[in-house]
Amino acid sequence: MMNSLRRLGVIGDPIAHTLSPLIQNGMLKALDLQELYEAIHITPDNLHRFTEMARAEFTGFNATMPHKAALLPLMDELSADAVMYQAVNTVSVREGKLFGCNTDGEGFLMALKERGIAFEGGRIVILGAGGAARSVALKLAASGAERIVVCCRSLQKAEQLTSASVKISAASFESIAEQISKCDLLINCTPLGMDGVAAQFSDFSFLDFLPQEAAVCDLIYRPQKTQFLSEAGYRGHVICSGLGMLIYQAILALEQFLQTPLDLKQMREAVEQSLYQGGILQKEMA
Repeated sequence: MMNSLRRLGVIGDPIAHTLSPLIQNGMLKALDLQELYEAIHITPDNLHRFTEMARAEFTGFNATMPHKAALLPLMDELSADAVMYQAVNTVSVREGKLFGCNTDGEGFLMALKERGIAFEGGRIVILGAGGAARSVALKLAASGAERIVVCCRSLQKAEQLTSASVKISAASFESIAEQISKCDLLINCTPLGMDGVAAQFSDFSFLDFLPQEAAVCDLIYRPQKTQFLSEAGYRGHVICSGLGMLIYQAILALEQFLQTPLDLKQMREAVEQSLYQGGILQKEMA
């Protein structure tokens, strides 16, 4: 399969901001593959036309906003995770057929395991109710979390993720302190604290209610250590940035394209080197 690679890329609208080419080309180089992975601007009106063209010209492609949900009916086959999230972020082309999957949730679980953070049987609180929160919540629920509470400024938006069958409930942002007082894992899925985003948590005193043994994660990877994580680390909690999820979901996508397992350590090192050389990350946090 590696010797018969055709085009690879990522589609989105807009697409100029994506780090996928930097990440994927770094891994391809480490595998001694010269195929270039490209960013491709595809508008919603051209999505169907692109997927039909991809059947003949591509080995695979990733998708970012606004195409993740729109790709669902265009696939010939869907993975269980893509069906669960109702979103596709990776498409591999196999004998002219489109196989859609989603690597976000599994990438997050791999990042947790790397940091030694347990989630099976755990009580988890998620801040935010966007697409990232959805994939994280559903994957954790399907992977054995005991209880998941989604806290959001819009209770109605949080309630859209609730499900009795997978033990996900909703709560208001104002009740964070109460919700985290008995949790094992706290995850920020909001953009608060992200580079380029002016909004920030008004204060971090709610972290004082977190049990000492609880771990804290942030899906943000720029900066590598948000103030949210810094405050949690100062209080003695095990912390995990969004860098691991970013890397592992990309490795899983490349495994789909190549249809072969990859050396996780080698690929992670290749991605980190590309991100450091590209000036995206600084060596400030293990």
